[in-house]
Amino acid sequence: MLLRIENLHTYYDDSHVLDGINLEVARGEMVAILGRNGVGKSTTLKSIMGIVPSRSGSIRFKERDIQSLPPYRIARLGLGYVPEERRIFPELTVRENLIMGVKPGRKNGPAPKWTIERAYRQFPQLAERDSTLGGNLSGGEQQMLTLVRTMLGEPELILIDEPSEGLSPIMAEAILDLIQKIHKEGIAVILVDRNLPFTCSIADRVYIMIKGTIGFTGTGSEVLGSEEIQAKYLAV
Repeated sequence: MLLRIENLHTYYDDSHVLDGINLEVARGEMVAILGRNGVGKSTTLKSIMGIVPSRSGSIRFKERDIQSLPPYRIARLGLGYVPEERRIFPELTVRENLIMGVKPGRKNGPAPKWTIERAYRQFPQLAERDSTLGGNLSGGEQQMLTLVRTMLGEPELILIDEPSEGLSPIMAEAILDLIQKIHKEGIAVILVDRNLPFTCSIADRVYIMIKGTIGFTGTGSEVLGSEEIQAKYLAV
């Protein structure tokens, strides 16, 4: 198993946000985390990356305990993170933003699978904006830049938080298509997104969170085909 989380508890000060999360992701698997607002989806991703330290439980990546590691060391092990806020560098150009994501090379090691040149070939929209400042990009272009920048770090597992949030339907479709392309490269993905039909159609497995824990585990088709599940765990 690539990632295994057991009985994870995370707090914000005295607020108990994650209350015994159990979750796992196999190599190359697409896993979706669904749930109403405020149930702990984003906190789960931040806990995995060490951005919000958990207090107890276990997080193992490639059989290694990463729970106490700082985020930069977790990233170097092969975990990528695309936050909901995107966090591009607005005063840097598109190319300069991408350079910030390039994983340092290893002497006599294999050539990187992802390079800026490859990214531009695969996503010509970014190539056209090569010298444009990040702050001048549209929301969809910034999201695309963040995703591609993360891929330049050669992750084995990428955590993606609400990638289509606030985007036009056309741009949201383009971003979700990009996520499918990334997954087809053999990259494991944990996806948090409110587009239920899309997310459930591409996910190998689905976790639905409720009040800081996992309330349902199953397949996307089970979720889409059950009004009872949707009403119990997802209806506002």
